[in-house]
This record gives sequence, structure tokens and C-alpha cells, in this order.
Amino acid sequence: MKIDILTLFPEMFTGVFSSSIIGRAQEQGLVNINTINIRDFTSDRHRQVDDYPYGGGAGMVMKVDVLAAAIKSIYSSSSHIIYLSPQGRMLNQKKCEELLQYQHLILLCGHYEGIDERVMAWIDEEISIGDYVLTGGELPAMVLTDAITRLLPGVIDQDSPLEESFANDLLEYPQYTRPQAYAGMEVPEVLLSGHHENIRRWRKKQSLLRTLLKRPDLLLGKEYDQEERQLLEEILFSGEKTK
Repeated sequence: MKIDILTLFPEMFTGVFSSSIIGRAQEQGLVNINTINIRDFTSDRHRQVDDYPYGGGAGMVMKVDVLAAAIKSIYSSSSHIIYLSPQGRMLNQKKCEELLQYQHLILLCGHYEGIDERVMAWIDEEISIGDYVLTGGELPAMVLTDAITRLLPGVIDQDSPLEESFANDLLEYPQYTRPQAYAGMEVPEVLLSGHHENIRRWRKKQSLLRTLLKRPDLLLGKEYDQEERQLLEEILFSGEKTK
């Protein structure tokens, strides 16, 4: 997959994308991430990317001619253009999985009061990372790129995403490692038993319990298999609140 990010501040991405899993994924050729400076597509000596809004009002608006030139410089028939905007659809795991179908993503980072509305003629969709306003689209672009990259084949262990939070509309079960005992807190005995079926069932039950306590909204539209319905009944009728 290729990800091109149109931004006024390409230097913001350097440390993030050269480190950890994303850095290794690029080194291995699993993803190609580029940052492109929008100012390179201005035509005046001041490299002006914004102007006052027609009709008056506070703030500045990013110019249609500059943004259109930037988009056209990298656009192809396989491109899918995303505008990072607080007005967009909320990013979730399902949306990240959907975006894997595209060979080329173009992420447009807005600033100021936003972009000239005419730029929307090139935009395929808007995505938001939350109901709040940031100074620009760079941080959402980083979040989106990270969330997508780790799902690409070969980037992380292929089984990891299957049991993470939001997989199958559930939060992930509790995790433990050594030491076995710490400050009076013990690792649950079932995890030490070596009984794989009991461990699997315990983990599924804990996922249901955690989701019920922390994110009950995820359970409202979920389709349950027979085992999940049984485990949920055990939780509800036993009044279970802890691990």
C-alpha cells in the first residue's frame, strides 16, 4: 500500500514514521509512506496557501487552486482521497479494515478554518478521530496511518488483530506476564493451568465482561454466537464484576 500525506508540516511526521512498527514496515517494503508539502504547489513568492473567507468571518481558508494542484500531482485511478476533518465519519476498527482494499491513499491535512468547499469535488470521504477540534489534520493522519499500517499482511503477527479490542465488537481480555505474584496480586489460576480450552473460554468471558462494564454500546448491535450468549447470561445472572 502507498500512503501520501498532503500537509503544511511534513517535519511533524519524521519521528513517528521512522520508529517502531511503522518504521520497520517501510524498511521491509510493506508500506510506502510519503509526506508532501502543500506549499510546494503555490505560485507566489510568499508561498501563500490560505486567504480570507468570502462573506467575512474569523480565520483563513485553504485555497482551492493550491490544494487541487497538490492532489493532481499524485492522483491516479487507484487513489482514494481522505480529508481529515472533525465533520467526517468517526474512525473505528471496521473503517480501518475497509481502507485496506485501496492500493493508494491520499490523506489531506486541513488547517485554519478548513478548506475551500470546491476542493470537496476531489474528496472521496472525510474521516474524524473524535468529536473535538485540533489545530490541524496532521495528528489524525498519523493515527489513521498507524491504525491501517499495522493491519497490513506481514506487519505484525497475523493472529494479533483477531483478539484485540474491537475485534468481533469486543474489548480485549486482561493480559498478564511475570512475575506471577506482585504486591498481593496473583495471575488468575486458569492462565497457569495449561488447559487451552479453559483459557480460551475464560478469555472470551473476560472480553464480554470488560465490554459490558466499559463499552456497553458495542454490545447493542452485536450478533452473538451460542457460546457468547451463554457466557453473557453467566455474567448477568451471577452479577460478576471482577476478574
